[in-house]
Amino acid sequence: MSFPESRKSAYLDEATYVLQIYPRLSLKTAQCCTLNVHKEATAAWVIQIAAVTLGLDKSKPYQLVEVRETGGEEWVLQASDRPVERLLLWPRKVQDQHLQIHGYYFALQSGVPDGPSQSERVLYVRSFLKPQSEDCNDLCSLPVLTEKNILEALRRRFLKNQIYTYANNILIAVNPFKFLPIYNPKYVEMYENHTLGRLNPHVFAIADAAFRAMLNKRLNQCIVISGESGSGKTQSTNFLIHCLTAFSRKGCTSGVERTILGAGPVLEAFGNAKTAYNNNSSRFGKFIQVNFLEGGVVRGATIEKYLLEKCRLVSRKSCERNYHVFYYLLVGASDEEREEFKLQEPEDYHYLRQDNPHLEDQAEIQYEFKRLHQAMEMVGFLPATKKQIFSVLSAILYLGNLTYEAKADGEGLTVGPADVLSTLSDLLKVKKEPLVEALTKRRAMTANDVLILPYTLSEAITARDSMAKSLYSSLFDWIVLRINHALLNKRDMEESVPCLSIGVLDIFGFEDFRTNSFEQFCINYANEQLQHYCNQHIFRLEQEEYVSEGITWSNVEYTDNIGCINLISKKPTGLLYLLDEESSFPHATDNTLLEKFKQQHQENLFFVPTPVMEPAFVILHYAGKVKYQIKDFRAKNTDHMRPDMVALLRSSERGYLRQLIGSDPVAVFRWGILRAVVRTVATFKEAGRRWVTEHPGNIRSLSPECKELHAKVLCTIKRLGGEVPQKLRLSTISNLIDSRALKLIVDLNLHNRDTRSLLHLHKKKKPPSISAQFQTSLVRLLDTLKKAEPFFVRCIRSNAEKREMQFDEDLVLKQLRYTGMLETVRIKRSGYGAKYTFKEFTDEFRVLLPKNPSTPQKDITNLLRRTGLDDSSFQIGKTKVFLKEVDRQKLQETLHREVMHRILLLQRWFRACLTRKHFLMKRKAIITLQVLIRALELCFAQAASVIQAAWRQSHRRNEYLRQRESLRKLQQLQKTSELASEWKHKVGVSNKVASEWKPKVGVSNKVASEWKHKVGVSNKVASEWKHKVGVSNKVASEFYLCSWCVQTQMNDLHSQAKVRSETEEIFLKATTQFRDTIKSMYSVSNPQVSYKGLLQGYKSKVTNLAGQKKKDEVPMVVNLFQSVLDNFIRAEIKKASLERASSDPAKVELERSVVPLDHCFSTYQVNIYQSCDLCSSYIWGMEKACMCSSCKMVCHKKCLSKIVLFCSKHVYRKIESGKSTAHFGVHVSSLTSNQTPVPVVMEMMLSYVELHGLYTEGIYRKSGSACKAKELHQLLETDPKSECLNNYPIHTVTGLIKCWLRELPEPLMTFSLYNDFLYAADLPEKSERLRAIYRKVEDLPAPNYNTLERLIFHLVRVAKEEAHNRMSANSLAIVFAPCVLRCPDVSDPLLSMKDLPRTTLCLEILIMEQTRRYEEKMKEIQQLEHAEALAIKQLTLQRKNTVREPYSGTEPQITCAPAFNIDIALQVPFARFPPDCHRMLRNMKSWSRSTIFAIYWLRLLHVFTQLQLVGVVRLQSLYNSVEEIVSFYNN
Repeated sequence: MSFPESRKSAYLDEATYVLQIYPRLSLKTAQCCTLNVHKEATAAWVIQIAAVTLGLDKSKPYQLVEVRETGGEEWVLQASDRPVERLLLWPRKVQDQHLQIHGYYFALQSGVPDGPSQSERVLYVRSFLKPQSEDCNDLCSLPVLTEKNILEALRRRFLKNQIYTYANNILIAVNPFKFLPIYNPKYVEMYENHTLGRLNPHVFAIADAAFRAMLNKRLNQCIVISGESGSGKTQSTNFLIHCLTAFSRKGCTSGVERTILGAGPVLEAFGNAKTAYNNNSSRFGKFIQVNFLEGGVVRGATIEKYLLEKCRLVSRKSCERNYHVFYYLLVGASDEEREEFKLQEPEDYHYLRQDNPHLEDQAEIQYEFKRLHQAMEMVGFLPATKKQIFSVLSAILYLGNLTYEAKADGEGLTVGPADVLSTLSDLLKVKKEPLVEALTKRRAMTANDVLILPYTLSEAITARDSMAKSLYSSLFDWIVLRINHALLNKRDMEESVPCLSIGVLDIFGFEDFRTNSFEQFCINYANEQLQHYCNQHIFRLEQEEYVSEGITWSNVEYTDNIGCINLISKKPTGLLYLLDEESSFPHATDNTLLEKFKQQHQENLFFVPTPVMEPAFVILHYAGKVKYQIKDFRAKNTDHMRPDMVALLRSSERGYLRQLIGSDPVAVFRWGILRAVVRTVATFKEAGRRWVTEHPGNIRSLSPECKELHAKVLCTIKRLGGEVPQKLRLSTISNLIDSRALKLIVDLNLHNRDTRSLLHLHKKKKPPSISAQFQTSLVRLLDTLKKAEPFFVRCIRSNAEKREMQFDEDLVLKQLRYTGMLETVRIKRSGYGAKYTFKEFTDEFRVLLPKNPSTPQKDITNLLRRTGLDDSSFQIGKTKVFLKEVDRQKLQETLHREVMHRILLLQRWFRACLTRKHFLMKRKAIITLQVLIRALELCFAQAASVIQAAWRQSHRRNEYLRQRESLRKLQQLQKTSELASEWKHKVGVSNKVASEWKPKVGVSNKVASEWKHKVGVSNKVASEWKHKVGVSNKVASEFYLCSWCVQTQMNDLHSQAKVRSETEEIFLKATTQFRDTIKSMYSVSNPQVSYKGLLQGYKSKVTNLAGQKKKDEVPMVVNLFQSVLDNFIRAEIKKASLERASSDPAKVELERSVVPLDHCFSTYQVNIYQSCDLCSSYIWGMEKACMCSSCKMVCHKKCLSKIVLFCSKHVYRKIESGKSTAHFGVHVSSLTSNQTPVPVVMEMMLSYVELHGLYTEGIYRKSGSACKAKELHQLLETDPKSECLNNYPIHTVTGLIKCWLRELPEPLMTFSLYNDFLYAADLPEKSERLRAIYRKVEDLPAPNYNTLERLIFHLVRVAKEEAHNRMSANSLAIVFAPCVLRCPDVSDPLLSMKDLPRTTLCLEILIMEQTRRYEEKMKEIQQLEHAEALAIKQLTLQRKNTVREPYSGTEPQITCAPAFNIDIALQVPFARFPPDCHRMLRNMKSWSRSTIFAIYWLRLLHVFTQLQLVGVVRLQSLYNSVEEIVSFYNN
């Protein structure tokens, strides 16, 4: 495959790829057909083009075949398959040109396509195809257990890219010698919190099992990775460490986790090399112990190293390389670094010239050097430290270029060349003459004198190589020490702090080369010990426990290698002890050592004799016979640097080099402190003498405090082990520094300290040999492993030639035999993987056991039988219960179902009790009402009787009076005329009075008509406002202008009256609260607030402030506010009409960038090799990639545009505008869009509560009527835009808000981030906890993030009114935590109950932090408004004193009002501003430039950023315009 322009263009959609197709036809055609195709091209299209190019008959059917000869595979592609996608899965070296000789190519043959479907093949390639009947994930489930069946099962899975297989809880990993795309973050999430064995076998499943076992059992765990060299142990270790840190950090990476991830590449660069069996072989052993807090958060880590192969530095076998770091430095260094470190080409160095100098992978080496730089920065190496390390590496390489020649007189040697000596002297910072003397002569100590003897040629070369090896070993030990110091946690020094750990052992694999020496002997001995440890746990301890418990069991025979271990290490005749004994004799040789071996062990079955004259011996290891060459055994066992060279390096001017060869880092550290103290004291003393000389009359004696301080300094120096100088009199440091941390790190690697003692042979105590050190460290490692519960990973090498996907059956069968895999599978198959003591079983499964137990054995047996387990699948011992792993999982599922059943039962009883309680309360209330009504009815009856009696009496009295009045009238008929005249006179007077009142009545009617007209105008204005904003105010600028209008009225009221009435005070307070409400709506994207809602909210504020005593003032204040609001509405309507007449109808809308297909991508740094899910190419370590926080899709940033699949964790469709849909119980993403980032129903309910319910006591604590809630639920479900909330109580609305959140299929704080928030809440430091929680909130999908942000803002507003509604931040968190942050439904309900305090704390932290930010923002707004008001007042006064002049110009005029048109101001140069602007600004000469600039900038920035009308570019232009104005008039 080739690229037309550049390699990067291959990732673009328009790029073309070259396919080379080889025909397999009977006709004579061209040997190869080359086609240029796009990535989306299908196999049918390629066949059609190929047929045309080759001139074939189009009517015949053809097939396109993908051939992989290395794996013995041929795939017949379907018509819809895409050949380019298959091509990108091939190795990189064959993608450019896939010739037929490379083993990867496409072939064209005749026939009808036949094969599996496209979906099956994709799953097949990615190792997710469900295993067929002959596939077997677990070797224990094989129907017939034989070596042949085990080998066949592994081979079948290997050829399907399934390299992992279980043997119960043991993982078998076959090295494919290629990278498979199964290690991306989505696989980490897939295997998290899953029972071992439920999913396909994977190394991540072992990491999860160890992590969960550590947390549940509170016991340390260890993962032992074993296998021969080249089986993939180092890569498995990297995957395990990456997975463990991912389980711990949950996306909020801390410094310790970054250091752990960065330590791997650093140690690999300095300790790994390319061998005949492995391109990245570990030439040292390491044990990484990761320490965790009890909650599962990483606390720290330690790394122990074992037996670095130093001889590789100076000599190697053919086709092998030196350590990686040398090639990284020489190939990847920049020109400046090459000049600084005097670097040359690899073939110019003797230590690198022994192997093939031609490097074919230079591009990859350059990339690895950049990766090494990044990893060293993650570990904590400063740039100066890295330069020192590279300088030492360059010096080691130059040591190998030194050559020796005999002098002319035959006495001694000369060393050269001169330029190499000069460069070496400059790199080591030592003098040239002592360097030459140390390299050519040695000092011999006698009883009375010191002899200087010249080296022979062989001795000089050995001394030179020994110096290089010791210097590199010291450098490697120092790097491990620095990494451990970076990984150290302060709590590691506190024994009281509980700690859990998981250890991962990555030690050198079993080796059997053509020539095996002392290094292979030690390595194979370590593997013997490791194999014995595995046998102990898998076979011996397991079977001994079965026998001791008295259960039925037949022993499984296995091969015990204790005899070989005794041959090597048993005192006093073990090979290692004989080696140490011979190494101490000055006249002993390798031949005498071999004779002693044969003499002592000629009868041992594990020591195979060799011919007499052959300088070698053979040991029968568990993996087979290995022949060791006896040459250099003694020299390598006592390998050390001579004292002359140690003294030379200690005289170096480079302090870093002196630190490397120090025997005790703690002592070096303390001596450095002591030396700094003495120098400081001397400096102060000298300064004191000068001061006394200059000021002889101002000498004072020491105060008691100074004497006490001086005594403390002396005590500190004595405690550090130093002698107090006689002239020491002054000091200012009492307690220097605590070196416990450094001492703790050194104690973790005692064997490294012994190694350093080899550099100091002048000491009286004889240093231990290399074999003794290695044996001591191995014993310590085994003790550590015995204290932890082990998990085993068996790595198997698939072939000896390092060929990709090649399965060598003979080699694999050999490894299976010597590791005892058949016996392991047999014991795991017939044994019991789950073991409980009676107490542990009772505690865990007490829910299933009877309440009154009789005996544990009987109750447990009955339970297991009742569950449906066969008697053969479990056994009851004396103190323990033994179960199969499958049966234990079945029992766990039964327990889960029972717990859920009881929880539901408790919920039913609780609801029944609650309903019963409500019923009794209602019945009591009804009875009370009935009693009161009956009493009232009785009172009404009595009152009616009294009224009737009084009415009858009154009626009779009136009848009597009427009759009496009639008699009187008859008697006075004669006086009728006189009375008539008097009545006429009175009627005339009445008409006059009526005529006088008539005008007044007219005036009154006129006033009433005027008021009616005003009311009509007000109603008309209100209707126009309502029509203008469309019932809802959706523009933030209108809120700001409304707030500004109200502020103006308040300022006028402040300036008019110094003494205000109670009504005015209430108006000011209520209006201030109203403005705070308006300000809080600035950040709401689509506020749903109506005209009526504003007035009702204001009225509730006034009612709350007035109380009962001033209740009469409420209508007056509300009317005053309504008049202010009406004035604002009229002005806005008039302004809108003017803008509509002059505005351009074409408007540009800026749309936010939509995340592709509901994915939520974030950038992260890759730590292990991964593959892009879109283009299938590599994503290298330390490279930036994009990962979806929901579905864990990983891809390059440039591949984002190629996404065609929806996010698997979200709804696959968005709501269309104007189309109704369900609003309850659906995903948030389906209710939102660019126009409505928050669901409409949620926004409407929150806005209603903020306007009407903030002062209601217990607003979210009390619940509303269930019937009303159901009615409102149904109404909002059908027609959410109807304004129906006013007809329901406020508690019904608040209850429906909680109901909406609870009915979401996935909570706002999603299931995938549930554990992340819990881990963040467990962090000890408050600042770290806050950062971690906000970091995870940012990872939420955009719809969830926007809705959660709106909800938190609402809760902040509720909490602000705690004095009235009694709802604090903690109370709100308790109410809403189960609604927005709940555990997945598949989680254990008992464990989820324990998470409630953490979920509540998480939400409370968000509310408290947002409250703090809200208060800060409100204070800033108030300060800006105050400054703005002062500026406007000053500008208004200045403007009144100016005289306007006519302006004649071609540019548009700009007024000098504070709120001028910014669009015109940004387009018109300042020199063309109208004269009134110039005149007004010239009158500001009394103001400073900073004052004018601050006034304009605060005013403009506040207005336009709050209204979100100015972008970043326009803000910069605005800033420049304001600065230009001020600068012009300041000059």
